[in-house]
Amino acid sequence: MSDEQLPAARRPARRRAKPTNLRNPTISDVAALAGVSNASVSRVLNNNLTVDADISARVTAAVATLRYKPSTVARGLALGRTNTVAVVVPDLENPMFQEILRGVMHAAAADGYRVLVTDTEENPNDEESAAREARRRCDALVLISPRLPAAELDVLLAELQPVILVNRQLAASTISSVSIDYAHGMQGILTELHRLGHRRVAYLAGPTQSDGDRLRRIGIEQATRDLDGLDVQIVPTGSRIADGDAAVETVVSLGVTATVTFNDLVAVGLLSALHRTKIAVPAQMSVVGFDDIPFATFSIPALSTVSVPRHELGLEAWNRLYESMSGAKTAPRHPVTFQPRYVARESAGAPPQ
Repeated sequence: MSDEQLPAARRPARRRAKPTNLRNPTISDVAALAGVSNASVSRVLNNNLTVDADISARVTAAVATLRYKPSTVARGLALGRTNTVAVVVPDLENPMFQEILRGVMHAAAADGYRVLVTDTEENPNDEESAAREARRRCDALVLISPRLPAAELDVLLAELQPVILVNRQLAASTISSVSIDYAHGMQGILTELHRLGHRRVAYLAGPTQSDGDRLRRIGIEQATRDLDGLDVQIVPTGSRIADGDAAVETVVSLGVTATVTFNDLVAVGLLSALHRTKIAVPAQMSVVGFDDIPFATFSIPALSTVSVPRHELGLEAWNRLYESMSGAKTAPRHPVTFQPRYVARESAGAPPQ
């Protein structure tokens, strides 16, 4: 029988740590106060059912007296996990990405995980190193709208598993992904504008590295083949409010009757600039955004746009990643693609006569 299992009267005296004035008690302090070894404290804290009841009670009392809090970092290293996941986004200021992130965080919290976030600020050169560093600190990785070229991204994903792609797909990749059918969404916008009578339209394109922009252009190509007389002028722009504001002179010079923007932020910037230049929307120019962020409803005029299930995108991403992390043999690998829908508001109407 070990000293720890002897009745209290027969146990050799041990030095006991004084609980007063201990600012950062350690596991050794708990062990000294309880009269047990560090290993016994560790077993109690990890809910080992083989620990003697008396030892467990003494450790529990010592933890309460000292107000000891186990180090989550040390415990994660011991158990081989941190119960955190990393999320890498290209632009945290964009409400589209904020809502996807919120979906991931809500679902992860329900499963006992916390989320660490890295913003690469639309710089694909920082994306690879940011993803690697984040993965080293966490149990898994969520990549939202990565800007890396497909070949480089494919190599990186193989190294960082478990990982999931959000808002992007890679052809023939085994990495799980959830995304939006942006080509279908763009076709829906142009079909509606064509129905209203528009034939000459501008598209304010997004970042050149954006896969979502590439898919929107595929939708444009399909729509111009299917819709008689439709002409779409593509204008390299960006993804932020200031980009839409700066594009107003180019848009006006093209002589178009409607403008479709890469996202709602660009549309808000364009609406502000058109108002400043006394061009009425939609009487003289129709404007349609993409994503349906909360600002879209409250812009003046209210913005016609394409609604994307952003929160659901984040929830589905977490569910798939969690199954992959748990090692489930049935963890889904096939990509999931959500279909956006056109939302008609006040900023789009018939072209001027």
